[in-house]
Amino acid sequence: MNNQYTRGSLILINSVLLLILIYSCASIGSPNGGPYDKEPPKYVSSTPAPNQTNFKGKKIEILFDELIQLEKPAENVIITPPQRQMPVIRATGKKVSVELKDTMLESTTYTFDFTNSIVDNNEKNVLENYSFAFSTGDVIDTLEIAGILLNAENLEPMPGITVGLHSNLEDSAFVKEVFTRTSRTNERGRFTIRNIATGTYRLYALNDMSRDYKFDNPTEDIAFEEIPITPTFEFAERMDTVWVDSVTVDSINLVPYTHFLPDDVTLFLFKEKFERQYMLRPERPENHLFALKFNAPLDTVPLPVPLNFEPADSSWYVIQTADENRTANFWITDSTVWPLDTLQMELTYAMSDSLNQLVPKTDTIMATMRRRPNDNRRSRRNEEEPEPITFLGMSASNASSMNLHDTLFVTFNEPVREVPPEIFCLDQKVDTLWMPVEFEMKPDSTNSLRYLIERKWSYGEEYRLTVDSALLLSVYDRWNDTYSGTFKFKTREEYGHLYINIHGIDSNAFVELLDKSDQPVRKAKVTRGGVLFMDLAPSTYYARLIVDENDNGLWDTGHYAEKRQPEKVYYCPKAMEIIVNWETEEDWYVLDTPIDQQKPLDITKNKPKEKQERQRDHRNEGKNSSSSRSGGLPF
Repeated sequence: MNNQYTRGSLILINSVLLLILIYSCASIGSPNGGPYDKEPPKYVSSTPAPNQTNFKGKKIEILFDELIQLEKPAENVIITPPQRQMPVIRATGKKVSVELKDTMLESTTYTFDFTNSIVDNNEKNVLENYSFAFSTGDVIDTLEIAGILLNAENLEPMPGITVGLHSNLEDSAFVKEVFTRTSRTNERGRFTIRNIATGTYRLYALNDMSRDYKFDNPTEDIAFEEIPITPTFEFAERMDTVWVDSVTVDSINLVPYTHFLPDDVTLFLFKEKFERQYMLRPERPENHLFALKFNAPLDTVPLPVPLNFEPADSSWYVIQTADENRTANFWITDSTVWPLDTLQMELTYAMSDSLNQLVPKTDTIMATMRRRPNDNRRSRRNEEEPEPITFLGMSASNASSMNLHDTLFVTFNEPVREVPPEIFCLDQKVDTLWMPVEFEMKPDSTNSLRYLIERKWSYGEEYRLTVDSALLLSVYDRWNDTYSGTFKFKTREEYGHLYINIHGIDSNAFVELLDKSDQPVRKAKVTRGGVLFMDLAPSTYYARLIVDENDNGLWDTGHYAEKRQPEKVYYCPKAMEIIVNWETEEDWYVLDTPIDQQKPLDITKNKPKEKQERQRDHRNEGKNSSSSRSGGLPF
């Protein structure tokens, strides 16, 4: 009996141990904690060999030491000379292959700039700025030029823009011929054009929307260097530091290298002033209003000719312009016209033709009334109940607390027959009493429904603007309601003041004071070597200076055919803190800081990206491989 019990216990114990062993084997994973791959792929071999001459094939293969991937090769791989037909670029296993579709040029150096597109298959370590070259002739060209491309108006680094060289020095080459050599700006706007032959070149940048490597579209952004460039080189030495670890230096050696020049070219990207003028679809938001909208400001408002209706007389509408003369609102005053669902009219207006010249264009337009859901609220009322009075809409821009440089204006919601200034009353609060004061009232040149109220305002003054009812009549016979609004200007102690001494610029210029979004909040002309900004709200400000060559108070873009560069722009490298009741004075040496280092990073949109070391996930390493195994025993 005891022997039988003992045998049964041994069988049970062995069964449990076997189950534990099976479970531990089935859940085994890859060991972690070993060396982590931080190295990018390494070149092993290629066909042709790097810098090989007299290569006649059309397929290039490059072998690396590990499995690789290509990130967006159509966007990131730059081939020069430019290819009219897109080559086939792919990664297979450890190999990159490029199959050219264009006919190879004789005695030409070909460069394949992979930028940062080659990464290893597992950890995505990037092989940075990898470039490969060969020649179809006896010589491999080796010269280089480098530089940076900035937005001409705000000095933002411009990424992804084609930069190219022309060996033909005629101005027409940029318009009619494909670049001789090309490259593309990186994420910080920097570029390097490699494998250039000895000679003299013109340098250009082109936002090549048509992908033909020519400036044949006036809407494309461009840049050009006025002086021809002759690439050259010099032998030089640079410091090479050998580290024992991350904090300990082993040695510092002088390493010889070839220094290619120029390597500091600065190009300024701009778009020529060009707007194709055309009319957008007419709108009729109200039965008594239709709007003609254009994509560019109008010199003359086109007048509609009725086709499917006959107004009582020629003055059947009132015109109001808005949106800087891009919109013409036609307020219909003829009561026989506005009930019509559709107004069919003939309109002759200026439109850009295929040569970008303004020519007369005659169209038939339809202004159709928008249908709204039926309003049954009126039917639920007693039919004898009078219709509520609709007043002329009027609003004022006055806030409870205003700045001295704010504009005070009154806006109506529909045209007014007459706006006599004397019906408005402006009172100033003196102690506890309201005293009437003088002011000027002027129509706004940009909006005929708006009227400006002007007076020399002072710190801390409090005002009241009032209008009695039934003194203003709209073209739709609506009277105004009573209006009263008060507003007060901030005191001197609530402001700060800034004076900037400008050094290094002695031509016409103005300075824009910018907020933290790089948007101008104030502007002042440089006079006697400085600019003064009074009555600033406490905040952090930045400054941009524009060399105003034509003294029109605006930044003007360039024009290639006229060989005119855009007006120069400079940024003050430091921020300026304005605090209340304090006068701040700053010195700005405009030319002391290199142009590509001037714009403060706080307001730069295209900031440099910080490299972050990939964080190792020890907990989950090996889980993918273990989960993909079958449930059988591995032994």
